[in-house]
Amino acid sequence: MRTLAIDWGSRRVGLALSDESGRLATPLEVLEVSSDDEAARQIIQIATQQSAQCLIVGLPLNMDDTFGPAARSVVKWGKSLAQQCNLPLIFVDERLSSFAAEQSLIDQQRQGRKITRKQKKRHQDALAAADFLQGFLDGRLPAIDVGHKRV
Repeated sequence: MRTLAIDWGSRRVGLALSDESGRLATPLEVLEVSSDDEAARQIIQIATQQSAQCLIVGLPLNMDDTFGPAARSVVKWGKSLAQQCNLPLIFVDERLSSFAAEQSLIDQQRQGRKITRKQKKRHQDALAAADFLQGFLDGRLPAIDVGHKRV
């Protein structure tokens, strides 16, 4: 099953995609967006083009596992997106995915790859989405049931 992972942000949205077998996550792209509606419209188009059968949205929980304003916004936006494109929606914990993505890019620079600051910004969100998607596919990141949490 092909799954589209979304690292939602108010300016940039990172996307990653699983392969058909649902075993390998690959960074797809980073969208530059000016509104939530624009982000949803572009993601729906990409989900359709890529034949996605499921959406995974990274949830920025607080370090104490509580839902802050950012997590509440993501839940609201994610539910709206899932309704618009009529796909199943899964939320996963994405707290450290951006940090892991940044470390990956730093490691690549240390190995001699030339990465500009602009390229770093363009790739980091897609790498973060691929990181939490791979964690979910590997069974390391469980789905978060937002219906039973106080949001």
